[in-house]
Amino acid sequence: MADELARSQDGPLDRALAILTFVAEQKKALSVAEIAAALALPLPTAHRLIGNLEGRGLVQKALGTKRYVVGSALVTLSAKTIGAAFRTVRRNAVLSAVADRIGEQCEIGIVRDNAVAYVDSVQSKQPQGLQFNPGAAAPLHCTSTGKIYMSRLPAKVRHRLAHSLPLVRYTPTTIADPETLLVQLDIIRCRGWAKTNQEYVLGVVGCAVPIVSPDGDLIACLGVSVPSARVDFAGLDAFIDPLQEAARLLSDTIMQDRDE
Repeated sequence: MADELARSQDGPLDRALAILTFVAEQKKALSVAEIAAALALPLPTAHRLIGNLEGRGLVQKALGTKRYVVGSALVTLSAKTIGAAFRTVRRNAVLSAVADRIGEQCEIGIVRDNAVAYVDSVQSKQPQGLQFNPGAAAPLHCTSTGKIYMSRLPAKVRHRLAHSLPLVRYTPTTIADPETLLVQLDIIRCRGWAKTNQEYVLGVVGCAVPIVSPDGDLIACLGVSVPSARVDFAGLDAFIDPLQEAARLLSDTIMQDRDE
């Protein structure tokens, strides 16, 4: 019976999922031989499975190499999965509570295809809140969520991304110089949260905190964007503690769902 169970858990689907999981966990592109060795797969089997995954866009070759990274289809699927995971009754209650506590609309954002995608938002009970609809997308370099994401990348990847992104100057305060952006990202990496001062939309300031897994991996970000006429840039600091508390609760609910 034990042998039959072991065999049932070592089918093509199990091996394909093991490859996807392994590739997604790495911080560098991998060769087929490295994947095969790490997962104790015969090399021909690894070639066949990786070819099938590549054909479906779940893995792809890193630019100019024969080494593999996660594919765009897997990134899109993961983004949709994260979005669906946050749109539950328990997590919506956490989001609603923090929105009411700080008196502003709160949104949950993830990064997809080098842009911030907002997957959920809740308005506060206060009137005249800033409207921020799920599905909206925004650039990395001038949003709090985007800066948190970039700050958590390995140094070389962070440097390369800052110099390859189109740093469009949306407002007079947008940081459009990669070296200046990198300095700010170092500060954000150290303190663990980010603020923006009318960098994407004139007259709007914002801040965000990370939602992380128990292992410290970034799942999403919880943030707020408000008119600067109501809350100035310095006043955003009062939102950080409530947002961090809510981010911890959101992370806890995800882990509880996984354990149930």
